[in-house]
Amino acid sequence: MHKFGDVILGGIFEMNFFTAFSELYFTSEPNDPICHGFDILGFRQAMTMAFAVDEINRNSKLLPNISLGYSLYDSCSKLGISSRAALSMTSGRGEPFQLNESCYGYPPVLAIVGDSSSTRTIAISSIVSLYRLPMVSYFATCSCLSDRRQFPSFFRTIPSDAFQVRAMLQILRRFGWTWIGLLISDDDYGRHAARSFQSDLAQSGGGCLAYLEVLPQGNDEEELQRIVGIMKKSTSRVVIVFAHESNMLNLMEEVVKQNVTGLQWMASEAWSAAKVLHTPSYMPFLAGTLGIAIRRGEVPGLRDFLLTIRPDNETLGSQDSTLVKQFWENVFQCKFTSSHGELLDGSTSERICTGNEVLRNIETEFLDLSNLRPEYNVYKAVYALAHALQDMLKCVPGRGPFKGQGCANLKIIAPWQLLYYLERVNFTTTFGDQVSFDENGDALPIYDVMNWMWHPDGSTEVKNMGEVKELASKVDHLILDAEKIFWNFESKKPPWSVCSESCPPGTRMARKKGEPVCCFDCIPCSEGKASNETDSTECFNCPEDYWSNPKHDHCIPKSMEFLSYVEPLGISLTTASLSGALLCTVVIGVFTYHRTTPVVRANNSELSFLILLSLKLCFLCSLLFIGQPRLWTSSSFGLLLALFGPKCFIILLKPEKNTKKALMGRGTPRS
Repeated sequence: MHKFGDVILGGIFEMNFFTAFSELYFTSEPNDPICHGFDILGFRQAMTMAFAVDEINRNSKLLPNISLGYSLYDSCSKLGISSRAALSMTSGRGEPFQLNESCYGYPPVLAIVGDSSSTRTIAISSIVSLYRLPMVSYFATCSCLSDRRQFPSFFRTIPSDAFQVRAMLQILRRFGWTWIGLLISDDDYGRHAARSFQSDLAQSGGGCLAYLEVLPQGNDEEELQRIVGIMKKSTSRVVIVFAHESNMLNLMEEVVKQNVTGLQWMASEAWSAAKVLHTPSYMPFLAGTLGIAIRRGEVPGLRDFLLTIRPDNETLGSQDSTLVKQFWENVFQCKFTSSHGELLDGSTSERICTGNEVLRNIETEFLDLSNLRPEYNVYKAVYALAHALQDMLKCVPGRGPFKGQGCANLKIIAPWQLLYYLERVNFTTTFGDQVSFDENGDALPIYDVMNWMWHPDGSTEVKNMGEVKELASKVDHLILDAEKIFWNFESKKPPWSVCSESCPPGTRMARKKGEPVCCFDCIPCSEGKASNETDSTECFNCPEDYWSNPKHDHCIPKSMEFLSYVEPLGISLTTASLSGALLCTVVIGVFTYHRTTPVVRANNSELSFLILLSLKLCFLCSLLFIGQPRLWTSSSFGLLLALFGPKCFIILLKPEKNTKKALMGRGTPRS
């Protein structure tokens, strides 16, 4: 589709799913399309770009006296066709179209809006980056596209998968899910998402992967059986899927066959709003799905514009009407005839399209604008290019950013000049969303959190339950109305998905050999050790005067066990101690009374008194060990031991020698 203007913007959209033959060349016959399997939503996205261009042209404040045009191509969901479209637009060798009433030509394309697939966008951006041609994608989320060295002219109005992964982790953390299964598509989108998810999950320490499986691109039944078998045997109750609608359709067929229930599904933005999955056979399994969705927006006036589309008018400018006719046949389930009166597809039983059918009278998804998400991103992409062009035309010569402080000239404008202003664009949409790009060409990150609600009457509703966005402090912030979420479980509560239950205080974690870090055993702390935290990796030693309590979750002072005076053993020892002390006292008294007698004097009375006093104190010392210990009792015992211990020890070891010395000093006793 083409529409002439002073400045031409290119667009690549997926308006058909399949190709009838070679995907490497465009058809030369306008009524013989190579693409089939019409995608009505992809066509609506292309029409949103056409509407945005038309709206800008009618806006007297934005790009006054300058008209925008477009050149829209169908990628047919094929890399080869998408790349050829990009080459056609960048090289000026594309399809010629009418520039005015008497002239056909190849107008230069100043920027491209597209593509919807990360894989195709990577290939296209690699091409257009050589020309420094700005490319703004509305649906390619691969984090690899943020590499400015490889893709210096790439921008997008949808957040990167790096942020989508962080948004997923926020939800997992909110519900305490640490044991997760991950399924990805076999393309750049899935592989880069898996790499980011594994990296961020490891850094956050918030969980482990029970399994990681790659979904086949086609309907490989044997591989799908193997994958679903792993899901069925796994103890993980949460499954995250970074894949496309086609992958999910094939997967769900096998899930239904094996009757794998009791799973909490989490959807990436690629299929979180896919109505094709809202079928009675799938919803018993997919009900309650939590999904990350592109920010919903509103585009005033879009519905009225869509209603003006007809196969026989010039609303969309000068163009080959093949795509419009495909759209018309898809909506009204009829077929157009050729100039010879034959149906275009050669059939004979189809109802014939007249072109006079009334679009307003039919109920179609095409006109349901209550959930505009990719279309809103297309709308923002076109306006971002328009605002960049507006800023460029406001340039004052002598103050410009280019060589010699010059400005760009509209007649000889170069794509790299528009690229300079696109990097600095900043505006607010009529819906109230700010549009700008960071140093990597990424839009301000924000996602809606969706929930698939399954009502008793069998109807399905995808409802917004919150949002996750990046704050100015670079912190991800999750707002979630958890009380209103529909859970597809008997308990009507969120499931519990962990490999091992948390280790309570009093235990420590011991990893299971050969398994992820989330799988562990809880080992009780040994005697004298404790742990006072959940999921503690080590037990700590209690202080010297403390002991672990029976639960080993904290340390308590050691209990004092002592010999009481009222116990039989205490009574016996007290009696013996006092008796010994009394006996020593009696002997001391006898020795004192007879201290002048020869017998006493011959036994060295001073030494005898010292020994008797020491023996008495030794008997009394035993009383210090009876009853509750006190500081003064310990001090008293130590003091007595220090004073009398050494002397008594010496005397007791050498009693005969000391006695002999005493007798020699005293002389011969009397008779």
